[in-house]
Amino acid sequence: NEFYMRQFNEYDEPLHVIHSKVEGKLTYTTLLFIPKKPPHDFFTEKFEKGLQLYSKGVFIEGKNKALVPDHFKFIKGLVDSADLSLNISREMLQHNRQLNQIAANLEKKIKKELEKLLRNDRDKYIEFYDAYKTILKYGVYDNFGVKKDLLKDLLMFKTNKSDEYITLKEYLERKPEDQKNIYYASGKTKSAIMNLPQMDAIKEKDREVLLFTEEVDEFMVQILNNYEDVPFKSIQQGDDDLVDEDKKKDLEDQEKSHKKLLKRLKKALDGKVKDVKLTGRLKESPVCLVSGEGLSLEMEKVLSQMPDAQGMKAERILEINPDHELFKALENVYEKDAKKVDDYASLLYHQALMIEGYPIEDPKEVTNLMTKLMVDATRK
Repeated sequence: NEFYMRQFNEYDEPLHVIHSKVEGKLTYTTLLFIPKKPPHDFFTEKFEKGLQLYSKGVFIEGKNKALVPDHFKFIKGLVDSADLSLNISREMLQHNRQLNQIAANLEKKIKKELEKLLRNDRDKYIEFYDAYKTILKYGVYDNFGVKKDLLKDLLMFKTNKSDEYITLKEYLERKPEDQKNIYYASGKTKSAIMNLPQMDAIKEKDREVLLFTEEVDEFMVQILNNYEDVPFKSIQQGDDDLVDEDKKKDLEDQEKSHKKLLKRLKKALDGKVKDVKLTGRLKESPVCLVSGEGLSLEMEKVLSQMPDAQGMKAERILEINPDHELFKALENVYEKDAKKVDDYASLLYHQALMIEGYPIEDPKEVTNLMTKLMVDATRK
C-alpha cells in the first residue's frame, strides 16, 4: 500500500491489490491496483490509461496503453518482464507479440479477481462497482459487444424490489419459471421509474424489474440482447407480455367497438404519435407513452444531446386504459361533440410526455388548453 501511494501519488490506500508471478513461455511479474475512487478526469479525453513497464527491473515506459483494455482502464500498476529487450523502441512495443500475450493474460486475471471479489467480499465489490460500473457498461457496448461475454457477469443492478444490487444470474434465480423475459425500466431515478404508469401491471403480477438510471444502460442492453438465452424486455417498449389471453381478446373487442374514437384521437395527434391504442398494462393510471421496437424513448433523450444524432426519434404510441373513468369520459365527449376530443387528445399526450420526463415544447399552449377545458366543464 505504501509503495502504491508513493509510486502513483495517491493519498488513499488502494481498494484492492492483484499480484501475480508467471514463469514459462512468458516470464513476468505484475503488481496491479484498483484505486478506491476514479480520478477527476477519468471520463474525459485527458485521462491516460496504461501500466508502467519494466524489463528486469529497468524502467521502459511510464504508461503502456496496450497492457490494459479500456473497460479496465481504472487499473494502475506495473509489469516487469524478462522477455523484453532493454533496447526495444516504443514503435516495436506496439507490435510486440509477448506484450500482447501478457495483456491478454492480464485481462483474464483482472476479470477472475473481480469475480472472486464478488463471491467472497461482496461489500468490497459493491464499493468497486459504485466507483466503476459505468466503464464496465461502456465496455459491454464498445466495439459492437466484442467483450460482452467477458463483462456480463460483473454487472449488477438495483430493482423495484430492493435497493441492494443483484447480478443478472441472481435475477434469473429469483424469477418465476413462467416468466419468459428479464424486465427492465429506465429513468433518471428509482423514484421516477417506480412512478411510471407502466409499473401498474408489474406490481399486480409481482414481477422484478431491473432499474436503469444511467444513460449507457439502454445502449448496453441492446448489445447484450439476452442473458443465458433469456431476452431483455423493456416495460416501456413494445407490446406488454404480462397481459393474459382473455384480456387481450377483450382489448381487441373494445378496440373494434371504439374504432372511430381511437381513429379520431390518432388523427388529432398526427405527427406526434404513430398510434393510439387501448392497453392492459395500466391499472390505476389513465394513459402512458411507450415506444415501438427499436429506438426507445430513453435512447432518444440521450441521442438528442449529441450534435451528430439529433433528429433521431423513437416511435411513440399513446396507450389508454379502457377501464379508467377518463376513457369513459372521452366516450361521452365524443358522442356529444367529436371535435372536442381533439383537445382531450392533446392534453393526454402532454400528460404522458411529462410522466416520461420529456419537456413540454409549448407550456403556454398546454395551460391555455387546461383552462379552456376547466371553463367548459363549469358551464354544464
